[in-house]
Amino acid sequence: MTVWDDLVGQEKVSEQLAAAARDADAFVTAAAADGPLPEASKMTHAWLFTGPPGAGVTQTARAFAAALQCVSPDRALGAAPGCGFCDGCHTALVGTHADVSTVAAVGTQILAEDMRDTVRKSFTSPASGRWQIILVEDAERLNERSANAVLKAVEEPAPRTVWLLCAPSIEDVLPTIRSRCRHLNLRTPSVDAVADMLVRREGIEPDVAAAVARATQGHVDRARRLATDPAARDRRAAVLKLPLRIEDVGGGLKAAQELVDAASEDAKQLAEEMDAKETEELKAALGAAQGGRLPRGTAGVMNDLEKMQKRRRTRTQRDSLDLALTDLTGFYRDVLALQLGSRVAIANADAEDALERLARGSSPESTLRRIEAIAACRDALDRNVAPLLAVEAMTMALRAG
Repeated sequence: MTVWDDLVGQEKVSEQLAAAARDADAFVTAAAADGPLPEASKMTHAWLFTGPPGAGVTQTARAFAAALQCVSPDRALGAAPGCGFCDGCHTALVGTHADVSTVAAVGTQILAEDMRDTVRKSFTSPASGRWQIILVEDAERLNERSANAVLKAVEEPAPRTVWLLCAPSIEDVLPTIRSRCRHLNLRTPSVDAVADMLVRREGIEPDVAAAVARATQGHVDRARRLATDPAARDRRAAVLKLPLRIEDVGGGLKAAQELVDAASEDAKQLAEEMDAKETEELKAALGAAQGGRLPRGTAGVMNDLEKMQKRRRTRTQRDSLDLALTDLTGFYRDVLALQLGSRVAIANADAEDALERLARGSSPESTLRRIEAIAACRDALDRNVAPLLAVEAMTMALRAG
């Protein structure tokens, strides 16, 4: 199984990256042997991966990072780098490779202090791998200061450093940064391709795989989660019942509160697992004895960790809410399709009775207004409006039509 096998529906991009990885491998091999360097190369020092949610943008970038770090002996026999089994591939894929640094937004932005050590590391030579790789998962969340830091590093990179930036679209990245990157745009995988992946890789029953792939409209990660996590299916089912619970003001406000509470509970569960582990690891690194006091002068470090964890909890809650709003948008899209007599396949076939009821009881114009209300709620959350206020405003707009 090569590193490209998990990239669903991205055959063209995989071919381009595989060719670049071969040229990168030839470059490092020639440099190590003091031989002549390749004259022409499909490899470059900075890449920008874009694509809609669920297309696998970050997974594609990480697969490329693994191929660049591949140390399979089969390469000497002509095999392409990216075997998926060697130590370089494995550690890059699971996020433990010493020369693959990943940066992701902890809160709503990637701050300059989040990038400081990573930018400094980008100017150093690889410690053990073939390349020094910096993977920025949320390049659209770079603020002005952190984006400027990245720009300086991308403008004058070290000879063996590669930047991999991920964003929803090319417009989400500063023109000065994207002009220095090679751009690869991924597309949403087909429903059939996602269903086939779930059957082959996860052992999901074909009927279930087809249903979750259709429900998520080709979103690979969400389809995998729905297929394997009963709690995720329960949360989605609850969201799809919301349109039938907002016939009066009280019902709308209660539904809003439950939606926000569910997102908060998701964030809390994730935080409890991660925060405790991070806190114990940091205490051990600072020299605190088991259950003992921290050494003097380390309180500031612990405070910084607590602030970071708080930012992450906020983002996790909003990401969970955004997922629910995405499901809700898909629900009203199906309502609109029924109202217009479209032959487009209904994504939420498991809620067909509710879809038909709303389609009969409202007009296409009101459905469009409801879809706009959901989009307005997502925009409000992006602007840091209090989640409960934003969701309550949305449910009242959904009720009004």
